[in-house]
Amino acid sequence: MMRLILLGPPGAGKGTQAGLLKKRYSIPQVSTGDILRQAVAEGTPLGIQARSYMGKGVLVPDEVVIRIVRERLKKPDCEKGYILDGFPRTVVQAQAFEAMDEPLDHALSLEVQEEELVRRLTGRRICETCGALFHIDFRLPRDSGICDQCGGRLSQRDDDREETVRRRLEVYRAETASLMDHYARRGILWRVEGQGTVQEVFRRILEVLEGAEARRSGRRSS
Repeated sequence: MMRLILLGPPGAGKGTQAGLLKKRYSIPQVSTGDILRQAVAEGTPLGIQARSYMGKGVLVPDEVVIRIVRERLKKPDCEKGYILDGFPRTVVQAQAFEAMDEPLDHALSLEVQEEELVRRLTGRRICETCGALFHIDFRLPRDSGICDQCGGRLSQRDDDREETVRRRLEVYRAETASLMDHYARRGILWRVEGQGTVQEVFRRILEVLEGAEARRSGRRSS
């Protein structure tokens, strides 16, 4: 059983690493956004309740989100564990989640320098026609400004402009500081260097997790 949350600012590579962890440990990536959309689409009682808030353009209350997450984690594919994505976002959510007898085993924080994050995010380009993603440093199109897949025009999203990116990073730091402290006090926060190739970062994550699991097993057997 491995229950973990992957933390990190925008551009840190959480989605990529979560995908690799899913394959490595055969556990699902549980995304709050996906759960909410599925519950709404299925018309469950909680989904109907969530839709009433989403339709007004306001945040779904913590108690509703927590109950929806709890329902999701009862499904068979979560028996071996899961990777939380987008939840919890606050200490209040984390404490309420823990009160459900669903304590996390590990909180992994991908650490990347701000200038590198800015470079990653501001360099992204998206096809206006098919939505394919490119990057001016990592994934150049064959023809400048033209999508390889459909020939559509590539552009930069407003969210990826430098001023917006720096503001998003500032908000992330402000929102997650207390959450990181919470997990550090519980002794389950592990900081992982998030710069380097995808495989280099993944190897670091595995080293941290394997070491943490070994220590946890030692405590249980002693």
